[in-house]
Amino acid sequence: MAKPVVIVNFKAYREVDGKGANALAEACAAVAAETGANIIAVPPAVELGSIARSVKIPVFAQNVDPYAPGSATGWITPSMVKGCGAAGALINHSEHPTQHRFIEECVKLCKGCDLTTVICANDVKSAVKYAAAHPDYIAVEPPELIGGDISVTTANPKIVEDTVEAVRAANHSVSVLCGAGVKTGEDVRTAIDLGARGVLLASGVVKAKDPAGALRDLVRYI
Repeated sequence: MAKPVVIVNFKAYREVDGKGANALAEACAAVAAETGANIIAVPPAVELGSIARSVKIPVFAQNVDPYAPGSATGWITPSMVKGCGAAGALINHSEHPTQHRFIEECVKLCKGCDLTTVICANDVKSAVKYAAAHPDYIAVEPPELIGGDISVTTANPKIVEDTVEAVRAANHSVSVLCGAGVKTGEDVRTAIDLGARGVLLASGVVKAKDPAGALRDLVRYI
């Protein structure tokens, strides 16, 4: 993806219950079409296939499990994610962590299904470790800032710079995203200026009174 990315994680907020998830995905698609921004929707698993088939922007799964097709009742396989029309997946989000020994297998299975992979990392050390799994992106998100009102780009810009530098040195093919508290266009611009290829965010859009307006503000500098 040549353009910076804005990945909107719907999480499991009340706002995306039922028809809310589809409405938010449509808002993401409308703003992407209007502005040319590279916006990715990440709906709950129960809405993944429906939304992937209904909007013309990339749709990612919130999680995948390290299982191939077969006896895997209740798990979310990369093959299922690809089969329902999604284009990628988050792996190891701090709210749904994956055991380290399974992260590389998740990435491997996703690559076999031509899915884009985003591994979430809490800090620079973790980001460097996960770079060895050869994901497409690593998203650095200090857990203490997730869902808060202060962006990581304000509270701890050095972690973004240091992660970009360290991941580039460890595996130059991996791009870095940043997340946690990202809510404004200025936050996104700062993230790009610090070397990130985009952002991973949630509440700033999902819980906004006007999600489309929030998205327009987020992408206005990219």
